[in-house]
Amino acid sequence: MKKIWQEWKWVILILIGVIGVALFLRLYNLTLLPVFVDEAIYIRWSQIMGNEPTLRFLPLSDGKQPLYMWVLMFFVRHFSDPLYIGRLISAISGIGTLLGIFALTFVLFKSKKVALIASFLYCLSPFFVFFDRMALVDSMLNFFGVWTVFFAVLTSKTRRLDMAMITGFFLGFMLLTKSPAIFFVILLPFTWFLVKEKFQTLKLIILYGITLIISYGMYNILRLGPNFHLIAMRNLDYVYPYSHILTDPLNPLKGHMGGIISYFILLTPLSLVPLFAFGIFLNLKKNLKTILPILALAIGPLIVIAEYSKVVTARYILFTIPFFIILAASIFISKSKLIKYFSVFFLIIFVIQSINFDYKLLTKVETVPLPYGDRSGYLEEWTAGQGIKEIASYLKNEARDLPAGRQIIIGTEGYFGTLPQGLEMYLTDTDNVLVIGVGLGINQIPQSLKESKEAGNKTYLVINRSRLSVEPEKIGLKLISSYEKPPRRVGSMEYTLYGPQEALYFFEIE
Repeated sequence: MKKIWQEWKWVILILIGVIGVALFLRLYNLTLLPVFVDEAIYIRWSQIMGNEPTLRFLPLSDGKQPLYMWVLMFFVRHFSDPLYIGRLISAISGIGTLLGIFALTFVLFKSKKVALIASFLYCLSPFFVFFDRMALVDSMLNFFGVWTVFFAVLTSKTRRLDMAMITGFFLGFMLLTKSPAIFFVILLPFTWFLVKEKFQTLKLIILYGITLIISYGMYNILRLGPNFHLIAMRNLDYVYPYSHILTDPLNPLKGHMGGIISYFILLTPLSLVPLFAFGIFLNLKKNLKTILPILALAIGPLIVIAEYSKVVTARYILFTIPFFIILAASIFISKSKLIKYFSVFFLIIFVIQSINFDYKLLTKVETVPLPYGDRSGYLEEWTAGQGIKEIASYLKNEARDLPAGRQIIIGTEGYFGTLPQGLEMYLTDTDNVLVIGVGLGINQIPQSLKESKEAGNKTYLVINRSRLSVEPEKIGLKLISSYEKPPRRVGSMEYTLYGPQEALYFFEIE
């Protein structure tokens, strides 16, 4: 033990420092960014699932795998801010991914330095700092994905049954988290190239079969839910059929690849691109078999996503980025002085760019240089939840002073999404407040809210400016507060249709 400590002492201390920095970047001002539509839905599902055992498979009703919600439902009731605990689970998953990247990089390249650099790149990269601070399933998918590959590599190197079984469990957790796990099912055999001994193919196939039996055995737990079939159906809403490549192979491939490149430029950020480009180039000559499984998992899914996805956003490719991080760090294996200077130069630029992005994310999130589609969704449009927490706090205060037997009724635009789920998740323990969806394109007070007002209830309406098609005063709406969102991009369709800026309105019905 003493010998191991002497050999690894500085590595452990540096790694602890990297973890400390990563925790700070993922936990400081964790709820500064307003709740996003998918966060509101997932957190609300978790609350319902925790309170009602018969609804433990509720996410299947929208074709979503439930593992993230299963974890969250055990903790969400113990925190006053459900958004915080939802995001905390992602932050913890991010730290697990950091450790997985360190372990995977070391087992591949046998270099402590490269492993530390890879974990450091992950620690600072805006791609991960942003999404590890979101109550979404993607950070958990990253965690299980990196560790799945780590144990798959160990399985190929050792041909041990226990390693194959552990790989199966991690892959099973991936399948229970999100559908992109299928890429790992397909690409894990690339780890077989790491085997040096000949005539091991049959044993590797058997071990891989055991991995699949365990993982799909876990996945088939979802058949206990009544809507298991909706996973496949909802996946079809996001992807084109297999035959698409035969009919129009370059559309949307070219457009999506342009968008993916912009994500690398802004979020990895740009200075990391030369590092993993040269990392690939150098290792193709010297360590082709070593990088082949990582290269397959980095590039293969990107091409398929660009070809078959109807829509691509940054988080759809997030699970591939850890492998680009490992490829970028691998350049530091080189003993060439010129390459070392080149690597250090771009590493310094990476640190400067990343700190600039991360500082804005932690202090003034509306100034963060996100890609347009992501900025629109997370900050500017109806999907962003500015003001929801403040409105919920107002309603809680109102509810405390209500006479016994009286209710507060609050109508919201839509029936599913940021509203009403965003309000419901904050008001779940407030029994005398009822949140109801009333639809879109409102030009008069909905009948349900009229009846509530006539019954003597305090009645409110929460709606985004773009969903209200009448002057509020004309239909008896009294503005209590409004919450402006960052300005839209000039020239965008939303800017043309709805004006330069969205806002959330909080009305009382008079």
